[in-house]
Amino acid sequence: MNSEWMARNARAGTLFLAAVAIFSIAGIIVSCSGGSSKTMVSGMGTVNVTLSDPPSCMPPNGQFAHVYVTVRSVQAHTSATATDSSSGWQELAPQLASAPIQIDLFSKPQTTCILAQLGSASLPAGSYQQIRLLLVSNTPQAGAAVPSTNACAGNGFNCVVLQDSTIHELDLSSQANTGLKIPPGQIVGGPLQVSAGQSVDLNIDFNACASIVQEGNGKFRLKPTLTAGQVSANNTGISGKVVDSATNAPITGSVQVAIEQPDSMGVDRIVMQAVTDSNGNFNFCPLPTGTFDIVVVGIGPANMPYNATTVLNVPNGTNLGSIPLIAEVGATAPAVFQGFVTSTNGAAAGSIDVSLAALQTVPIGATTTLQITIPLQTIPATNTTPEVGSTGLISVSANTTCPTVAPANANCAQYTLVVPASNPSVGIFSSSGFKYSTPPTGDVLFTVDARAAVPLSGGTPDCTPPEQMVAKDSTAAPLKALPATTTTVAEIDFSSCM
Repeated sequence: MNSEWMARNARAGTLFLAAVAIFSIAGIIVSCSGGSSKTMVSGMGTVNVTLSDPPSCMPPNGQFAHVYVTVRSVQAHTSATATDSSSGWQELAPQLASAPIQIDLFSKPQTTCILAQLGSASLPAGSYQQIRLLLVSNTPQAGAAVPSTNACAGNGFNCVVLQDSTIHELDLSSQANTGLKIPPGQIVGGPLQVSAGQSVDLNIDFNACASIVQEGNGKFRLKPTLTAGQVSANNTGISGKVVDSATNAPITGSVQVAIEQPDSMGVDRIVMQAVTDSNGNFNFCPLPTGTFDIVVVGIGPANMPYNATTVLNVPNGTNLGSIPLIAEVGATAPAVFQGFVTSTNGAAAGSIDVSLAALQTVPIGATTTLQITIPLQTIPATNTTPEVGSTGLISVSANTTCPTVAPANANCAQYTLVVPASNPSVGIFSSSGFKYSTPPTGDVLFTVDARAAVPLSGGTPDCTPPEQMVAKDSTAAPLKALPATTTTVAEIDFSSCM
């Protein structure tokens, strides 16, 4: 009897262990499934949220002296396909619900790197694929929480202050309710990973200079360009000092520095952008773990342009030391590209927002190349010439400025891009040391990249196709940059737009 009882229990124990193993394997398979499915594990973790924005378009590089936004919530979701109304959005900064924070995106950081601490929260462990930032409405409902002081005065709670000190409301439309989206492609380094019992730091970079559309009626509208990434206190960011290659001294003028990473098509896109200080120094921090490409442009005294210089494959935590820019000998000003963008929807006009970028191709090996984004510049006014600024974000919503060759019934808008009239100098980072190449001689060729989005949507792509690249001028010749010369770019026509 006892031996039979022991045998039955042994068999039962074996079956129980097998069942445990099967369920354990199934749990592993479920937790490791990829794609847009929700990835949650048991337990709770903590997320600390900060905000940064190294401004690059303050005077004399642009017209904005201050940009104020008022944040009321930061949320994250484990599904890459979650919509505005989906359940499961997790609050990352519950402190903001009763005490929203109004932030001047152009103020100096409170610490070495951080502009503002937004809050912290405990939330279920998992892989968070989307993040959204919700702002206080410019016309909040009665009883809604608002900041105790308001720098926008009577112009809502989100506004811009121009160089002449005038204050203008920043139109949000539905974004006050749906939030400013940071989709998977804009979370640097991949999804936010929250582990049970652990604390992680999330930084949101609000690129205000690439997020504001000035419409034809003089109003300003927000088309947010945000990125986010999991950062570490142990990472010091990427820093350096930009100097004139001949004098090894800081450049007196305007120097723009961009930090970039390739998109899904392999084109380097700007992640963050800043201007150097009076000593030529810059520091991008905090940054997620990974490698980045640095692109630098400059305009010196008397509007003398410099070649772009790029450093590729720079890991976080690197001080690059001196980065030399080479003056364009004999040039009196940078190159200027101007062109028109049109939009149609069948036989009717279409209204779109268009982000524009100037791309150059640089060698990264014996037979391979990379398209980098050249930071856009502003040519300061002189006693005889007016200021020439770049318009990297335009609203195509009226038909009053259409050229004669535009499609019938189209809306149109003109843009201006200020760029170096020279080929870049390239350095490929190595911890053991590296050198910068001599800029190639010959034609200076560019490609203008245009990406269309639905107005007031937070960046939802529009038109078919939603992105176009043009490498020709208006005569169908290759698009060349010439110093102190304005070149007309071939027209960019978007169709099937909403």
